[in-house]
This record gives sequence, structure tokens and C-alpha cells, in this order.
Amino acid sequence: MWDDLALLKARGELVLITRHNGACYVEGAYGYVGFEYDLVAAFARELGIPLRVRLMETETEMVDAIKSGKGDILAAGIPFGSRYAGMLAMGPGYLEVSSQVVGHRGNGIAIETEKDLSAYTLWMTDSSARIDDLETLRSRISEINWQVPAAHNDAALLRMVSSRALPIAVVDSSLFLMTRYNYPELKVLLDVAPPRQLAWGISPRNKRLKKIIDDWFERDDVKSLILNLKNHYLHHLQFFDYVDLMRYKRRIKDRLPIYRPLFEAAGMTHGLDWRLLAAQAYQESHWNPRAISYTGVRGMMMLTRETAGDMGLYNRLDAKGSIMAGARYLALLYDQIGSDVPEPDRTFMALSAYNMGPGHLQDARVLARRMGKSPNEWEAVRSVLPLLQEKKYYETLEYRFARGQEAVSFVDRIRIYYQMLCLSPAS
Repeated sequence: MWDDLALLKARGELVLITRHNGACYVEGAYGYVGFEYDLVAAFARELGIPLRVRLMETETEMVDAIKSGKGDILAAGIPFGSRYAGMLAMGPGYLEVSSQVVGHRGNGIAIETEKDLSAYTLWMTDSSARIDDLETLRSRISEINWQVPAAHNDAALLRMVSSRALPIAVVDSSLFLMTRYNYPELKVLLDVAPPRQLAWGISPRNKRLKKIIDDWFERDDVKSLILNLKNHYLHHLQFFDYVDLMRYKRRIKDRLPIYRPLFEAAGMTHGLDWRLLAAQAYQESHWNPRAISYTGVRGMMMLTRETAGDMGLYNRLDAKGSIMAGARYLALLYDQIGSDVPEPDRTFMALSAYNMGPGHLQDARVLARRMGKSPNEWEAVRSVLPLLQEKKYYETLEYRFARGQEAVSFVDRIRIYYQMLCLSPAS
């Protein structure tokens, strides 16, 4: 009798089939990350066996790998259409995605209805769900047509629309959301079909594995995990300011090179990623060493007079000194938070403390604990920070009122600037 679970454990590893992109699996500052990867990694820990990742690009390759036993779970951030859904056993749905038509803001393309799509060729990858969606659309509007260019993935199509090599493309909403900050000149023109649910694909003969997956997704702690992953990967992406992001892209080219050696030196001195310091400095001052805020903080890293003095800086408008002092202060806050907070949560908390002070961060962690949330997880702390502005909460805390929502926005923007800088050719 076929015992797939016993064979899996005897093999000693769970093999994930996925794609290399920001939504699935990519190397980050603290190791490999991705919504799909993190979720499957949690399941592998539940089974008590290591996870191995096999990267593939096309849907055909991935489905064939599952069918032939070269992988156990297919989680690639894509829904499956009629061509492949019947070949796989599908787990429970956990995230909605839709097929979206994306175009360049400067092309003057106006698409308001499905009928408007008939004037253009829709460029897209060979996705079975997307083809199903467009076939359904074509049944109503016969003029709809599309092209599937060979050897191009969704990321390549987005780059081509960004460079105006293509007028429009159809991509998955989840991938576009997670990468649109690299292409602020792009925008969603139309959703071409109702959303579909992402779900893991498993070989139909692996019935025990399928049952364990189904039961695992039903657990309350796993539902909480999925919500936390959605918050971690998607919450901060809600900020989108086209004018600001285009300005940032220009300043990466014309202003950052002037100060990059200073960020690199400060990062090396204090054990910080120079790109994180640069992203923080942009949020603080837009890389203007003579910046002054309405609250009286000054310089590239917007330090108060008191903090600057504590860090040994006496001319806050000196770019080199400000960057070094700001890096020293961020590293100090990072150390104070302690190693019991994992990455990247520890870095995000250190950034929030830089913005509003370490005492207020401690208050937020206390409040998170009171509310049954983990004080060591950024998403939990992030969710309670705005409550520091409400009297019924802050009057029970040591450091009282704080502009917690401002700290949330501060960290969210730095995360986006950092992500853009990591993917910029200039870095």
C-alpha cells in the first residue's frame, strides 16, 4: 500500500516547487524570504523535516515536477486553470489574486471597460488560469486577443511595459503589488476577471500529505500565521505616492552617489546595511544635509540636539557627521532591543524607536503583550502603535502619548525605499 507520508519522512526532506520572485522566494537582507516560502517553511517545521526549494519558471515545468515526484508541494503564487487543476490535488485557498491589465502612466492608454481591451494585444505569460479568464472574456468580446512571448516571465513583462517596449501586459495582482514600487510609472488599468484563491498543488496520489495539509490549514494558529504573513508582506505596501517615488528614483541617480561613500562607511563602522541607512536618510531629509523640520530636528539623519550631543555630534548640518551619528544611534537602539527579537522585526522596531523614542516603543510592546499579542513580532507591535495616540491606552503606560501612526508610516516608507534601492542598478 502506498504510504506517501512514510516515504516523505524516510527521504528526510520536503521539496517545495516555486518561482524566484518577490512574492514567492527571493534572497533578502537576512536570508531567503517570500510569502509562499515562509508559509511552506512553517509547514515543514510542523512535519519536523528540512525544506528544500526547487526553482522553476513555467507552470508546465512545475506541474510536471509534482506529477513525477520531483517535488511535494507546488506553491508559486499562481492559481491554476482548467489545463492543470485536474492534474493536481489542491489544498485550501489562502490568498486572493486576480489577473490585472497593467500599463504605463505616460502612454495615454485609457481602458475603462472590457470592450476597450479589444483595441490592444494583451501580452502575458503562459498561465492556465489567465488563459481561462481571457477565453471567458473572448466568449463575450470576440475581438479580444493575446500573445505569450517565449522565455519571458511576469517580471520581464513588467520591465518591458516600464520601458515602453510593450503597451500593456496582464500579470497577477499579488506579484504586481509586491513589485510596483520598482515601477512607479506603471498602473493597473483593469481587472480582467474575478479574483481566484491561491492554493498549494499536491500529487493526487499523496493522500496522507493532502489530508495533513487540509487539517493544518484549518488550525487557528495557522490562520493567524497566514494573517501575519499577509500583514508582513502586504501592509506596508499600502503607501503609494507616485510623485514621491518618481522623485526618489531620480535622486538615486543624481543625489545618492554624492553621499553613498558616507553611508557605506557608517554602515561598515556600525554593522548596518548602508542601503538601509540611505533609505532611512531619504525618509528623514530626502538626502538634504541642511534639512530642518518644524520640530527642530536637523540634518541628513534628522537628529535632535540632545541625541546628536549624546552621539558626539555638534554640527547637525554636517552630512558626514550626521550620517555617522545617526548610524551609531540606530545601532544602539538595535542592541537595546535584544537578540530575542528575530530579524527583520528587530530592525523595524529599531527604526520605530529612532522615530518616536525607545520608551514609546517599549510602551507599545507592553501594550501588545496586554492585548495577547507577541511583543517580539513587528506586525503585532505595528498594530498597536496607533493606540498610543488614544488616551484610554496611553494614560496606562509609562511614557504616555506618542504619535504611533507616524512611526508606522516612517517604517513602512523606509521599507519601500530600501526595497527599491536594493533592486536599483545604482546599488
